[in-house]
Amino acid sequence: MALCDGLFNIAHFSDHLHIVLTKELPTPKYLCAFYGFLLAEFVTAQNLLVSIVAINVFVLVYFRKKLNFGCRDYRLLGFIFGAPALGLTVAAGLGQLGPNGSFCFFDGVNGHVANFIFTTIFLSVITITNIILYVISWFRIYKEVKAIKNPHKSLEASHRAAKTMSLFVTAFLVQWWAMATYGIWQWETDVPQVLFHFVTTFSNLGGVLNGIVFIIIVQRKHDGMDSSSKIQESTTDQTVNMHRNLKNKA
Repeated sequence: MALCDGLFNIAHFSDHLHIVLTKELPTPKYLCAFYGFLLAEFVTAQNLLVSIVAINVFVLVYFRKKLNFGCRDYRLLGFIFGAPALGLTVAAGLGQLGPNGSFCFFDGVNGHVANFIFTTIFLSVITITNIILYVISWFRIYKEVKAIKNPHKSLEASHRAAKTMSLFVTAFLVQWWAMATYGIWQWETDVPQVLFHFVTTFSNLGGVLNGIVFIIIVQRKHDGMDSSSKIQESTTDQTVNMHRNLKNKA
């Protein structure tokens, strides 16, 4: 997730750096189309990745199974990077990529179809699907925790894994809700300026959000290790006391 967001920011930064240095949008058009290709590629890869994470959480919680992505997740990586690359190659061939007036993404004149598919249909479907999967997965976890006072270790492990993966889904929703709203709004009426500012702000918060997720995961792991250490120390003390009592009786 952090890799996808990092590549997205590098691509976007390169585009903006070019604009700052030249005082104009990148020319010739194919250069701007290349920047747009990279930007859309890594944004789409991140969207697909977080959707698969949400699906994995759902499958884990409801069916106690984990999706098999192959050795070193090659199937997952091949899909999240390969599928967008294929689609964007077609879009580039049809002249859908280029300057949109502010930066390089989907062409502001010829790229309406690709822009509609990406920002309105695709991103909206991804966002809604993730919300649904997130809600029903957490509802299942809540019901199981409430119903089972002393859950089995395998169930606890499933819950921990699901909660950890859900952090990435939450980060995604925070980062891309504005873009999804923008995509729907722009086809109904003029988008207010404040929403445009929300898009530019939240879509670039990926590094901050992923950093927060990382800190939470590390903290949970640290707390878990502390709890295990305390349990182990308590067990050791009980064992020592038991041996002392047996020795005194003897």
